[in-house]
Amino acid sequence: RACGAPWQVAPRPVPRPARRAVAAKAKGADGGKAKPERVDRLLSRLGYCSRADAKKWVKDARVTVDGVAVARHDVKVLPTADGGVRVDDQPLDHPDGLIAVLHKPKGVVCSHDEREGPNVYRLLPPRWRDRNPSVEAVGRLDKDTTGLLLLTDDGALSHRLTSPKKNVWKTYEVTLDADVPLDAVEAFAAGTLVLEGETKPCRPARLLLDKRNRKRCELRLTEGKFHQVKRMMRSVGCEVLELHRARFGGLTLGETKEGDAFVVHRDELEAALFDEEE
Repeated sequence: RACGAPWQVAPRPVPRPARRAVAAKAKGADGGKAKPERVDRLLSRLGYCSRADAKKWVKDARVTVDGVAVARHDVKVLPTADGGVRVDDQPLDHPDGLIAVLHKPKGVVCSHDEREGPNVYRLLPPRWRDRNPSVEAVGRLDKDTTGLLLLTDDGALSHRLTSPKKNVWKTYEVTLDADVPLDAVEAFAAGTLVLEGETKPCRPARLLLDKRNRKRCELRLTEGKFHQVKRMMRSVGCEVLELHRARFGGLTLGETKEGDAFVVHRDELEAALFDEEE
């Protein structure tokens, strides 16, 4: 795998004492919560380079702990943001887990299968694409849907965010081919709508109509059935022409453009999603 940072010439020989210094730091840091990890495995897991290339990175003094160059690729270090590890004099790239928001454009899929066409992962920085565990979309947006897409390498967090029981509201801006019937507001809110081919009703949803143009509306859901927005609107006689996810809980896209991605810190995510007033 290609390395994720430009090659640099080592400024000085690697000092042998660094191995002991790193090992000592790993034993007593972070209250024992984080397990020390080999440097070569850490660099590979975070997408910097392969484990084989990591040996060269260490040899050329590109990896330091508290300013001291690591002596060997098998030295164990703390894989945390406060572990003192730096690569090319930069802090580790989100070693405690990556959470990002992508402003998804139309025409890309949320699948790794290249047979389905261009995918959202091609829009991410190469280092993010090479992480292990891999960065995955939290739920999916259709190929022709635009808007806010969360991605993370934290499987437990992804499951939590997609569980309907957590009542995380997803807000969609919808453009339709016909006026939305006025009674659709109550029908969606009742929690009794059964989509074609299913037996379990949809959870209550919030529908806000555009008073000036009823071919436009905003729909808020806490679940993500297959093509749910399109199927719900079809149940009231409307076909979706344009679909855009504007919000995920309290998260928004801000002033980003299609294709832009930005990192969200875990505490910010908690506040935006789970502290949001219903």
